[in-house]
Amino acid sequence: MDGQHYDRRDFLRLAGLGGLVFASGLAGCAGRQAAAQQDFTFVQLSDVHWGYANPKVNPEANATLPRAIAAVNALGQPPDFVVFTGDLTQTTDDPKVRRDRLKSFREHAAALKVKQVYFFAGEHDASLDRGDAYLEVIGGSLNYTFDHKGVHFIVLDNTSDPAPILGDRQLAWLKADLDRLPRDQPIVVLTHRPLFALYPQWDWATRDGGAAIELLMPFRNVTVFYGHIHHENHQATGHIQHHAAMAVMFPLAPVGAPQKTQVPWDPAHPYKGLGFRTVSTSTAAPPATREIPLA
Repeated sequence: MDGQHYDRRDFLRLAGLGGLVFASGLAGCAGRQAAAQQDFTFVQLSDVHWGYANPKVNPEANATLPRAIAAVNALGQPPDFVVFTGDLTQTTDDPKVRRDRLKSFREHAAALKVKQVYFFAGEHDASLDRGDAYLEVIGGSLNYTFDHKGVHFIVLDNTSDPAPILGDRQLAWLKADLDRLPRDQPIVVLTHRPLFALYPQWDWATRDGGAAIELLMPFRNVTVFYGHIHHENHQATGHIQHHAAMAVMFPLAPVGAPQKTQVPWDPAHPYKGLGFRTVSTSTAAPPATREIPLA
């Protein structure tokens, strides 16, 4: 690199990451190179609702997930990993159908051309059986952690208990995980429902989510990514930023609408309101989001 100054926006654009970024100066070539080694992107896909069937809302329901996967595979800069933030399938009272939908979803997700895919359950996947079918088919755990290039990721389960709550046991698990981390540790929290009370009357909240936020407050760099509300939303609790994602299957009316409802399909604008996001982040700066419409 030459001796010119590049801000973070220029640096990421030159690296091919693009998108909306938060600027932070990187002084000196050595500093820029060190930060570049830790820069990475991941993709958030949410609310796939595989098995959904309402042609008035999405007449192309069987094509929407494959379309999203193809769009991710076509990204100019491949993400380090993909995370599905819940509601992988549409709810059903039939345990066999629930398992069949989860298996079919998993087969489609296998087409993603990335090294790692992370899953966790939404209420459509887990609330009727406390996650039994999900764990049987998808495997793993309902809540877990992982680390990637210096960033600590925490997956919280606020859907398998229909209350909906995190519960004392999970909060104790979260506290134990956080207690071992330094206060400057960058943290990304992944969950399905919002942790804060976005709109409780529409089930857009977690009853004890405030307890989780309180545990996270001492950490200086925390960002939460969630789904459930089926449209983009950005809000803060103190210094903690919360980002809701668009859905893959159908959009929902936003807060302020007369009622909670699925937005009808617009034949003139197919896939309107549907999409996914890429997230660019590092140990040196907060995550920056880029929304990618399926249209």
